[in-house]
Amino acid sequence: MTSFLILAFMILVAGVLAVPLASRFGLGSVLGYLLAGMAISPLLARFDVDVEALQVFAEFGVVMMLFIIGLEMEPRRLWAMRGKLAGLGGGQVLLTTLIITGIALIDSQPWQTALAIGMVLALSSTAIIVQTLTEKGLLRTEGGEASFSVLLVQDVAVIPILALLPLLAVPELAGAAAAYGGGGAHGGIDLTAHMPGWLAGVTRIGAVAAVIAIGIYAIRPLFRYIAKANLRELFTAAALLVVIGIALLMSLVGLSPALGAFVAGVVLATSEYRHELESDINPFKGLLLGLFFITVGAGIDFVLASTIWQSVVFWAAVTIAAKMAVLLVVGWLYGLRRQALWLFCLSLPQAGEFAFVLIAFGVANAVFDQAFADQLLLVVALTMLVTPLLFILYDKLIAHAYCTGQAPDEADPIEEENPIIIAGRGRVGGIVDRMLDAAGHRATVIDYNSQHLENLKKFGITTYYGDATRPDLLASAGIERARILVVALDEREQIDKLVRYACDNFPKLHVVARAKDRDHVYHLWAMGCRDIIRETYDSALRMGRSVYEALGHDRQAAIAMADAFEEMDRTSMREVADAYRLDIPPYENEELLAKIRELKAEWDPKLRDAMDEIAQRGR
Repeated sequence: MTSFLILAFMILVAGVLAVPLASRFGLGSVLGYLLAGMAISPLLARFDVDVEALQVFAEFGVVMMLFIIGLEMEPRRLWAMRGKLAGLGGGQVLLTTLIITGIALIDSQPWQTALAIGMVLALSSTAIIVQTLTEKGLLRTEGGEASFSVLLVQDVAVIPILALLPLLAVPELAGAAAAYGGGGAHGGIDLTAHMPGWLAGVTRIGAVAAVIAIGIYAIRPLFRYIAKANLRELFTAAALLVVIGIALLMSLVGLSPALGAFVAGVVLATSEYRHELESDINPFKGLLLGLFFITVGAGIDFVLASTIWQSVVFWAAVTIAAKMAVLLVVGWLYGLRRQALWLFCLSLPQAGEFAFVLIAFGVANAVFDQAFADQLLLVVALTMLVTPLLFILYDKLIAHAYCTGQAPDEADPIEEENPIIIAGRGRVGGIVDRMLDAAGHRATVIDYNSQHLENLKKFGITTYYGDATRPDLLASAGIERARILVVALDEREQIDKLVRYACDNFPKLHVVARAKDRDHVYHLWAMGCRDIIRETYDSALRMGRSVYEALGHDRQAAIAMADAFEEMDRTSMREVADAYRLDIPPYENEELLAKIRELKAEWDPKLRDAMDEIAQRGR
């Protein structure tokens, strides 16, 4: 018991001290955990801690992370990503495997070992990438979703790789593999190991179908039953039961537990218990992921690294360079451009946590000798250590270069997704937000005035800091799935920029835009916006109505006269808007000027007659 408490205390102290320091210097939590593991590595060795066995336990954090991501991704959204899954993911895995295999052959490796190296290093780190993208609010951006698509395909690719590795056995290594005896700490029970290929395939398909059926028919009744007890801890226990049970089922049939957890999460994405499941799993996920990164750092063999560092650096550089080249090609072919393409390329060039499983499996099946496997583990660890630095490169250089005019302060990570997005919470946006909240509608509000946001926090009002015209920030707010965008920004140029982007890229999105004046209404109409509100129009109508009353008209007559003016004004504006052109100033647009003169001649007498009739009725 004492040894366990000492181990837990050391790990927690390392994480608590290192991660805040790393975050403070802009290094991110992942690199903080990795450095913490490296710092306590000598202590773990002193206490004879089995770091590899600890890592196996910590890998369950990846399973929980994929489950939570699945909860946030409805089946419709996953189906919409099918092109990226097949093209981006499949292309990346295949091309990277071929290139790294070729380099290994040039390095005089047996073809079996070379192919195995290519497959192992083709996979990337789901844990590091998703954790970092989530922290930075980039997971829902175009580049973030493309990276996640590749990771999903890689998780699936682990299955055929595990099936193929035993066929790549090198005869000279058979004796050493027999002495090794198994899959190391990552080994486990696989009920399909001795089945014929067709039966193993049917069993695995049946397991996936069982996960889907459990999610649809069993989990909801289970949580309804538990909810009757009204005990929070039972809900947490049930959430862990679901994730652990699904992971166990996947492991027993030789599938990726993380992939099974993701499928279950997608099935439950529309469940009424989605938010409860997410809140219950999140703390465990965060702790286990942190522990996983610490074990990666602690597992680095510095003695071996100091003797073969040239070879380790060479293979780490080859892996990163080859994968970045492949990512650049497949990303470009599938339409990624600008910062989305750079985010995609810089996110995925490392090796992943599944490499630890595959390398141990390769040693057990006479594909790698133990010495080369130790070297390969160092390569994997080094590429994982470099990844947070690549994200820093993206933040400081790439994103900054494509977001000119952005304030030096970083935007807040948006932690929610609502059907309504409000850009700007000043005089106009604040009232809209309050009206929606009063009616039970939750909106994601983004504003760029940091002092104003600090004041709002004192009143308990949640508003996210950032430039609402940035496509990546809008993506992280879920603009692709939003129903309504309210543009309540103060500056006309910013309003135009956001309205143009929203109307051009999201034709199904209902955009409600604030206009500065009548000319601005025509301008926004020409951009494609069809719900435009002049910022002073309604207050001007109310003032005009008050003047009518001051002139002696009763209240009902004054309201009717104001309504008549508004009806004429709105109807005429729609006709004028059709003649407005973005490329010609209004005073040079002859068609527009002619339409205004025509309508004035037609509508002024009609409006005067309507006003006289209303005034007569009011006397």
